[in-house]
Amino acid sequence: MYRRRDTPRERLVAEITGDLRRYSVDAQHIGHAFASRHGLNATDLQALLAVMDAEVAGDPITPGRLGEHLNLSSGSVTALVDRLERAGHIRRDRDTADRRKVLLRYADPGAALATAFFQPLGRRTDAVMAEFGDDELRVVHRFLRAMVDSMREHRDEVRAAGTGPSRRPAG
Repeated sequence: MYRRRDTPRERLVAEITGDLRRYSVDAQHIGHAFASRHGLNATDLQALLAVMDAEVAGDPITPGRLGEHLNLSSGSVTALVDRLERAGHIRRDRDTADRRKVLLRYADPGAALATAFFQPLGRRTDAVMAEFGDDELRVVHRFLRAMVDSMREHRDEVRAAGTGPSRRPAG
């Protein structure tokens, strides 16, 4: 998106916006490389990230929540989970508190593949973060959290608008 660059703030905002865009594109390239090497498609990768994020948060995801997150029907989620389970990326566990509830978790073989692939990036990330103090990291975290929330709100609006034919601007 084009941003005016008349003032120092406008230039800074434009640079940050460009950096976020480049980061997003590069992260997508890395994710696609991982997916390609392991026979996964884009939705598979998104599902694995959702499973990982839920586990890291200590709140394992259910197939239903995964479907909501990915905007998929229950049949599509079942096929997706079956495919990822057969490939050794995830496993289904019964909730110990409610045996009717199924939780999705990273399987050991899938976790090993992800660790081997992403560990060098993790080291680079750790090195960058080591250059910043705790107060700076808190500001960066607050900024990124707000940007993620903004992006998700927009994503949800796009989803709600449906997938019908796109409209070109009048001109």
